[in-house]
Amino acid sequence: MAPALRARRLMRACDRAALATVQRPTPADEGAGAMADAAGWPYPSLVLVAFDHDGSPLLLLSTLADHTRNLLADGRVGLLFDGTAGLAQPLTGARLSVQGRAERSDDPDHRARYLRRHPDAALYAGFGDFAIYRVAVERAHLVAGFGRIHWLSAAELDLPAPAPALAADEAALLDRLNGEGYGPRLAPASDDGTDGWSVTGIDPEGCDLRRGGYVARVDFEQRIHDPESAKLMLDTLVRPPDGSGQPGGSTSGTPTAGTPPDSGGGA
Repeated sequence: MAPALRARRLMRACDRAALATVQRPTPADEGAGAMADAAGWPYPSLVLVAFDHDGSPLLLLSTLADHTRNLLADGRVGLLFDGTAGLAQPLTGARLSVQGRAERSDDPDHRARYLRRHPDAALYAGFGDFAIYRVAVERAHLVAGFGRIHWLSAAELDLPAPAPALAADEAALLDRLNGEGYGPRLAPASDDGTDGWSVTGIDPEGCDLRRGGYVARVDFEQRIHDPESAKLMLDTLVRPPDGSGQPGGSTSGTPTAGTPPDSGGGA
């Protein structure tokens, strides 16, 4: 698999990331002591993440959190996407470090995509201190295992172009797909069955699924740009109506944390 494709698939399969921001100078009224010389140091935290149709990471952050105050002062951020879960030797697995610049987004489509990916976030997303931030990717560093290391510029990463037709009809298409039971027929098979899965998002390169504390991703073999093409693609990937067999596309899944974040939207 080409490095850029592997990087994009790894990133989109993740529902969380480690966020690194540049620690801002701390005002005197915020305390001293341990923070006295913290300015300029990298500040890591945990965030939940969704993605725009063009692959840009979307974060829901609170201005009460240090990482948000940091990126408001300096928009440069790093995101680490970890694909090593469950491996006996994690360093043989893939991980992706993304560098970009974060800016607040008031686009309702960005908020809708995030909340479909993380429905529990609706409990606090309406608080006045929370907002969506979009990360414009500038470069990425893929480690796909020992000796398989690639720096990728934004152009080399080849994120898809925006898909306005798909974005406009995504909510209606999701309602239709979930009403027709596509979630269980696309989900990865497991010992306890596939009941309870729903489709939470469709983008030019695949679709996102969720069941309680688990997420999964179905990758498309070619890009689509409108709801009609998405439906045709999904019809080639679903299991038969009787639930037999495996879905036709590649899938991956990860367990997600079952507890809400603190007031900072991360830890």
